[in-house]
Amino acid sequence: MVSLSSKWSLRTMSFLPSSLLILLIVPTPSWCQSSGTMPPKTSDGTLFPWDKMRLPEHIIPVHYDLLIHANLTTLTFEGTSAISITASQPTSAIILHSQHLQILKATLRKGAGDMPSEEPLRVLEYPPREQIALLAPTPLEVGLPYTVVLDYAGNLSESFHGFYKSTYRTKEGEVRILASTQFEPTAARMAFPCFDEPAFKASFSIRIRREPRHLAISNMPLVKSEPIAEGLIEDHFDVTVKMSTYLVAFIISDFKSVSKMTKSGVKVSVYAVPDKINQADYALDAAVTLLEFYEDYFSIPYPLPKQDLAAIPDFQSGAMENWGLTTYRESSLLFDVEKASASSKLGITMTVSHELAHQEDYFLGKCFDAMEVDALNSSHPVSTPVENPAQIREMFDEVSYDKGSCILNMLRDYISADTFKRGIVHYLQTYSYKNTKNEDLWNSMASICPTDGSQRMEGFCSRGQPSSSSSHWQQEGLDVKTMMNTWTLQKGFPLITVTMKGRNVHLKQEHYMKGSEGSPESGYLWHVPLTFITSKSESAQKFLLKTKTDVLILPEEVEWIKFNVGMNGYYIVHYEDDGWDSLTGLLQGTHTAVSSNDRASLINNAFQLVSIGKLPIEKALDLTLYLKHETEIMPVFQGLNELIPMYKLMEKRDMNEVEIQFKGFLIRLLRGLIDKQTWTDEGSVSERMLRSQLLLLACVRKYQPCVQRAEGYFRAWKESDGDLRLPNDVTMAVFAVGAQTTEGWDFLYRKYQSSLSSTEKNQIEFALCISQNKEKLQWLLDQSFKGDVIKTQEFPAILRSVGRNPVGYPLAWQFLKDNWNKLIQKFDLGSPSIAYMVMGTTNQFSTRARLEEVKGFFSSLKENGSQLRCVQQTIETIEENIRWMDKNFDKIRVWLQNQNLELL
Repeated sequence: MVSLSSKWSLRTMSFLPSSLLILLIVPTPSWCQSSGTMPPKTSDGTLFPWDKMRLPEHIIPVHYDLLIHANLTTLTFEGTSAISITASQPTSAIILHSQHLQILKATLRKGAGDMPSEEPLRVLEYPPREQIALLAPTPLEVGLPYTVVLDYAGNLSESFHGFYKSTYRTKEGEVRILASTQFEPTAARMAFPCFDEPAFKASFSIRIRREPRHLAISNMPLVKSEPIAEGLIEDHFDVTVKMSTYLVAFIISDFKSVSKMTKSGVKVSVYAVPDKINQADYALDAAVTLLEFYEDYFSIPYPLPKQDLAAIPDFQSGAMENWGLTTYRESSLLFDVEKASASSKLGITMTVSHELAHQEDYFLGKCFDAMEVDALNSSHPVSTPVENPAQIREMFDEVSYDKGSCILNMLRDYISADTFKRGIVHYLQTYSYKNTKNEDLWNSMASICPTDGSQRMEGFCSRGQPSSSSSHWQQEGLDVKTMMNTWTLQKGFPLITVTMKGRNVHLKQEHYMKGSEGSPESGYLWHVPLTFITSKSESAQKFLLKTKTDVLILPEEVEWIKFNVGMNGYYIVHYEDDGWDSLTGLLQGTHTAVSSNDRASLINNAFQLVSIGKLPIEKALDLTLYLKHETEIMPVFQGLNELIPMYKLMEKRDMNEVEIQFKGFLIRLLRGLIDKQTWTDEGSVSERMLRSQLLLLACVRKYQPCVQRAEGYFRAWKESDGDLRLPNDVTMAVFAVGAQTTEGWDFLYRKYQSSLSSTEKNQIEFALCISQNKEKLQWLLDQSFKGDVIKTQEFPAILRSVGRNPVGYPLAWQFLKDNWNKLIQKFDLGSPSIAYMVMGTTNQFSTRARLEEVKGFFSSLKENGSQLRCVQQTIETIEENIRWMDKNFDKIRVWLQNQNLELL
């Protein structure tokens, strides 16, 4: 999960994008203080002494002594939160956060030592802002040490945040209960009263009371365990480093663990339910290797004595990097050697270490995903002010996270990996345990340049004369802060239009935005670090475009030019005149003349240009014809990402004839590559992932050689009662075919109930969701939301899959509407899960009737959803779908007619 950490704190172990990215999202001052027109009052009419969303800054927490006792039978907990504080100005009111907690007693201790004075505090609650006020009989004095002691009780949360209940079923069918935490971004206040804003850092001493049959773990190592009254055990954990409340974590369970030591003596452990601990070895080995890598890369020793990774049976996101105790969804951590696919193994590695994503081509797809959202008018800058918890949760989206990753990767590519690393290390060492703003990172990048002229790094630090016009950026030096502010402080991204006139390359930038055909928004300007190759130069050249227009002079005329080398830049490129024809001819003739990432980016850019009327749909489709010769994963996947949504729009309208023709065209286009796939697990990770997706596509599209092979595998697997080991990378295709019969669907669901493999469960879930039986799909929605056998954490993915099903999409949309209030209670208003479900059930609509239906439903929700950014995004997307289909559908129909004979 994206973390709100390093905009306010440093986590040296936590993963690079998480520890750099989110400082770009919301700088410390950006949670707006909002003052209402009427003074806030408590439920009994008492005036509440604070009228802002943000807490006052004159009370500072220094240390928390927490005692937690959860009863896993009654599903309740009680605790004591003793908070050491200081006051920077006299005040009688201490304002802090508490949500769904019953405050039983509140006292204030004045002074330190064995005999502090103690006086009661009056408690006022203001639930709309999740705040409480503790009123002292006399004002607190400046500089004196005080301790607020709060005894409280609460119920374990039934959602996925706060201190919440999780369950799992043993092999024998017994349901067991555990309690775990998820505090990011604003849910620590659901577990203990606290100053629940990231800037209020403090140290924590945590004690947990438990039954002897349970195990407790927290951020720090266990110091001692003591037996106490009523047969309970009290575990004492070591004092934490100074950190934000949302990084606190504790788990009470019957988990088992496996452990290893790193070279520097850090104990790394993986915790999981007993029946799955044998699936923990891969993540353990990866965590040890990566922790050692981080210590070496950042030149910073890991600051804690241990690092635990815990697989939680119920978990909303992918992972949460609490200090010393990272928590994960089981599928993001556990690896079943017998049943896990290549993609699931890669997924675990990338979840355990987001940094590795920068070394993988699969990172490219994240940038395309971000651009889809960032191209809408409802997008937002990476750094955006937020006012309330729902808006904070909304920041955990593709723009904040994926775009943040992409622009950091763009900077890294432009200034070189080594220079980027030096800047990062300087930043981490300078701001360790401090609050930061995004400009601190850019200043760290600039500060690595020596002032005495020695050891200059070419280009980045140098202000010497350029060696050629294509080294434009070297002439003026690179102002990192000014450049990166253009990417973080304004929404969207640029469209770069390239016009070739002899040796002169004319460049123009404008804001790329869907729905802006013919009238691009003015006033946007980026400092664009352009890279390019040509027919005469394979090495990437650099050019910093800082104005609306500029001219690049090449040494000689070229047949073609390709900008955004490797798709490392966060921008779209349009090649005017015959530019696209030249590149299309290049791909159809010698497609390997440019890298596979460059081929993928050309496919993506062409269809993005269709959306804003810069390129005819026929030219974009013509470009994809070269895919019949393609063998690499990235361009094939990008081709599918552009072409499949086209027929998905048709599936939701009465366009059956063209829809069938288009699906047939797609299979014929890739038939050569599909036929080459073996039904094995051989090859590299990329080859295996390509095989898995191609065979799944072929079988779902009823390509008979694939269907027949899959039917044979499924029949044998079913006859063995699921004991036959299928090739992992073709299992999805086999299950997808098997689920098309009632008998096969029922058998898959029965095997789902007993499976211990997260990968196998996910594969079965997908197969169940593509059934053409409406009754089965409705039952699946009901059961997954109920959460007894299929975990409710799986519901968003199931709802989205049914929403993509040509038979099931009306059911999914209706379910969302009928259960909205329950959904926002379970998944939280503004959460990524809510956005995922909203978009997943509606953003393939393309009729005006559906648009009005969507607008009407969400506007009726008022404060329960009408204001959500995802609602604006899906409305914009539907409007774009309508425009797109109106303009392009007839052209696609004619183009298909012209192509059918040629591809036969």
